[in-house]
Amino acid sequence: RVEDEVAFGLENRAWPRDAMRARVPQVLDDVGLAGTERARSRRLSGGQQQRLAGAGALAPRPGLLVLDEPTANLDEQGSTALIATLSAIRQAKAATIVLIEHQVDLAWPLADMVLALDATGRPIDVGKPKAVLSRSADAMRGAGIWLPGEAAAQRLGSPRDPGDVLVRSDGVRFGYDRAEPVVRDLTFRAAAGERIALVGPNGAGKSTLSRLLVGLLRPDHGRVELAGRDPARMPAATLARHAGYVFQEPERQFLTQTVGAEVRLGLTAEERGQVDELMTRLGLPLDRFEGRSPYRLSGGEGRRLSLACILIRRPEVLVLDEPTFGQDRLGYEGLLAILDGHLDQGACLIAATHDRRFVRDVAGRVVEMEAGWIVRDEPMTPAEDVA
Repeated sequence: RVEDEVAFGLENRAWPRDAMRARVPQVLDDVGLAGTERARSRRLSGGQQQRLAGAGALAPRPGLLVLDEPTANLDEQGSTALIATLSAIRQAKAATIVLIEHQVDLAWPLADMVLALDATGRPIDVGKPKAVLSRSADAMRGAGIWLPGEAAAQRLGSPRDPGDVLVRSDGVRFGYDRAEPVVRDLTFRAAAGERIALVGPNGAGKSTLSRLLVGLLRPDHGRVELAGRDPARMPAATLARHAGYVFQEPERQFLTQTVGAEVRLGLTAEERGQVDELMTRLGLPLDRFEGRSPYRLSGGEGRRLSLACILIRRPEVLVLDEPTFGQDRLGYEGLLAILDGHLDQGACLIAATHDRRFVRDVAGRVVEMEAGWIVRDEPMTPAEDVA
């Protein structure tokens, strides 16, 4: 359970029971998980699990705090709360913080020192934030590092007019515990050519709805149709031609021991002939990555490999869960270029995301969820800013 997860580190440090009982709810409140103490940790959303991991690290008040992309998968409220907590720790000089982060607009104001690394791990520059920007902005940009206030170099073109409905849900309800629905009586349509951003706070039901749409979960009530059939009853090979799903945790869908074997698994001869070009465009050229383990890739590389495994089959419906997690600027722009080509042929994109930049650059329609309901479903306006 959530409270046990946070208490575990304190127990190993022999904290007194009364001190633990006071500290656990305090740190859960700090990360936005107040009231979830008795919830099963494995039933939390990906963003809530990320908050819980942060709570476990913060609870013992360590003197050295190393955080590897802690805002990944967090909604705006969660990211803001975490950065505020880190800021308070910094101002109180309660710990040394080492923060690894692609969301530089959040992280940069916290930094006393910046270390910028290139793709080989060699330092580009190190020093005070303003001095590093002054000396090395061009070199950092060339290495694919996001800089404060920087926008992507490209956006997808205008959305196509919607075509035939490819996937639909009617009155769908689902709960991991049936007494506590995560998705509540949802009716939803997605058509060929649409680019849909699923937005909303952590725990709103975005990932669960995504999995229902591609048959990875079966509704407790209502029905889902993909290409006119129940996706949960489709043979796997048939389903893969109609829909592709990229998990929030890409390692969950890897099945082989090398990158080359993973991306070629189950392909036709024609599809195999397109693998090299696709992998190069995604920044994973097989002359470098062929024999590497999928489980030893960085978070961003693993995300791009999982996307390659789906895109090579050219499914009609592409469902992505937090597709920009772990991506530097070059990886992000490569992702947009690949999606542009795929969507230009009439495919439908449904992306669950907290990334405002991705929503602005990609979406033609925004579907907002809250507490298992769809509370907003409307076209994206050009100047819109989405949480």
